[in-house]
Amino acid sequence: MIEQKLNAFFGDAESTGFGTGWWSGILSAFFGLLSFGGVLCLHFPQLLTSPELRPHYPMHTLRVLIQFLIVGAILFGVISSILRKKKTLALTGMLLAVAATALGGSSVQINENLRNGPAIGLDWFLLDLFLMALIYVPLERLWPQYPEQGTFRNQWTLDVVYFMSTHLPIQILSFLVLLPATQAVKYLGVPVLQHSIARMPWPLQFFLAVVVADVAEYFVHLALHKVPFLWRFHAIHHSSKALDWIAGSRSHFVDDTLVRGFILVPLMFGFSQSIILAYLIFVTLHATWTHCNFGPNSKWLEKFLVMPRYHHWHHTSQKEGIDKNFAIHFPWIDRIFGTYYYPDAWPERYGLDGEEISPNFLGQTIAPFTIKKRAP
Repeated sequence: MIEQKLNAFFGDAESTGFGTGWWSGILSAFFGLLSFGGVLCLHFPQLLTSPELRPHYPMHTLRVLIQFLIVGAILFGVISSILRKKKTLALTGMLLAVAATALGGSSVQINENLRNGPAIGLDWFLLDLFLMALIYVPLERLWPQYPEQGTFRNQWTLDVVYFMSTHLPIQILSFLVLLPATQAVKYLGVPVLQHSIARMPWPLQFFLAVVVADVAEYFVHLALHKVPFLWRFHAIHHSSKALDWIAGSRSHFVDDTLVRGFILVPLMFGFSQSIILAYLIFVTLHATWTHCNFGPNSKWLEKFLVMPRYHHWHHTSQKEGIDKNFAIHFPWIDRIFGTYYYPDAWPERYGLDGEEISPNFLGQTIAPFTIKKRAP
């Protein structure tokens, strides 16, 4: 319902190709939203920004970025309003940019002494959304495997909600992932193993960490498919009937917690904090990449690293691809355990095979905990 209203409010029957004012309107609204959120973070840093990230921010660069977004929102808004009959997108972007400027823009000073404590994490959400969209949206629009799918395909708003749900409660995310990964190493690490790995070259340490993590994830991923109770949670991730960069965000928090914990525990035994943090960055980028709607492939690389077409077959509802390709990074792990499937073609269908789940975020969050009634 919300998606339909948004599409009706912002959309129209005109062409959405390049040069029609559609994409300049999208950029205006997107930049306006980011700039307004960035200015709010400057005004309320204690509430909106994460304590873990604050010490690492290059503030001058971020202020320049906010100013760039404000100018970009206005510029693209003007272009869109000239080229397109319906001005809603353009006016929205310009209004947000003007509001950001009226609130002080990038020059807002932070005068309070910031301390650790609960925070919403709006800064992390905005930065990750900006970087991911900057990387993957152009790739999907320039070289899509499914051109007819579009950026704002069916259920895109649901996946945006999932993206927000894993970013805004930054303290929860830190507790489940970053805190254990960077702090528990001190308590769970095996000194002999840690020292042995630490003597290796950094690239070799990183490669071994990815191998350990992928083997661990293979087995927890297999369990999520084979254990009926666990499948209730993981089925949500497989409910997307179209894949793109943001579809990978659709995942139940129980699913996320199990996978993260199962991966991080073996890493904590032998790898340093820096290696684990590097892996967390790598898995975020690579997992997003493998879900995206990107057609080109690399024949030599696909033998060693999971590419989008490989993981798309894991998400198919076609019988031949179901319960295949559990590895996240290395396809040869599936070869070893007999779950490898990689034909030359792309899948024709995605989603669940004959299962129906709630179409909304709240229903999908609650449903796995309920007892399903048997069919008469």
